[in-house]
Amino acid sequence: MTGSDVFDLTGKVAIVTGSTKGIGRAAAQGLAEAGASVVVSSRKQNLCDEVAAELAASTGSDVAGIACHVGEWDEVPTFVDAVMARFGRIDVLVNNAGINPARITPQDMTLDYWRKVFSVNLEGPLRTSQLVAPIMRDQGGGSIVNIGTMAAYSGGGNICAYGASKAALLNLTKSMAWEWAGWKVRVNLLSPGPFMSEMMAGGAATQEGFLDLVAEGTFQKRVADSAEIVGPIVYLSSDASSFVTGDDISVSGGMHK
Repeated sequence: MTGSDVFDLTGKVAIVTGSTKGIGRAAAQGLAEAGASVVVSSRKQNLCDEVAAELAASTGSDVAGIACHVGEWDEVPTFVDAVMARFGRIDVLVNNAGINPARITPQDMTLDYWRKVFSVNLEGPLRTSQLVAPIMRDQGGGSIVNIGTMAAYSGGGNICAYGASKAALLNLTKSMAWEWAGWKVRVNLLSPGPFMSEMMAGGAATQEGFLDLVAEGTFQKRVADSAEIVGPIVYLSSDASSFVTGDDISVSGGMHK
């Protein structure tokens, strides 16, 4: 494949977790537009069905909605089995599902809250990847894209569980990339800066001037639209990034790591 063909995902099957809204939905749309068959997934089946139907209608790709709570360790195998029963292969996994339910400082942190965040943000990508990677191996390879955050580098009192879980995801990404390179399974991480999302909206609702504050931390002095994540995700999912693994690419308008 040469030129623009390296971005072509025709014949590939891509899973995007947490894809009924925000960055995940934009990623699912972009992968479908690039030719992939796409699995839309989140906790609620009705939302998965709704978004899958919308994406299928707008892109012409084969899109299925299959619900899964990735924070529930024992629920993930049934999900992967359902994807295989529907499509027969998995070429791309975008581990996007993530939560930051409340802005809790370290001194107010509870064990239950800490474990809830880590179960989705870290254990979810681990569990899903360890089930999908052997499938990719048997097919001759594949690509796993983990979605991190720039908060993994800077920390912050009110986002300590979220930032810590994503910092751990960065380390896990590099470990999986090393472990599975011989399987021709590439594993990379994208670290978004400020993208408009429910998390961002929540911060804006509780802190006056929040959006201006986070925008000021970027070179471009703005908050990104969710569609701006599509290019990097398609790149890492496609043959265009065939020699890229174990990497961490920021999509942050110039924020410093």
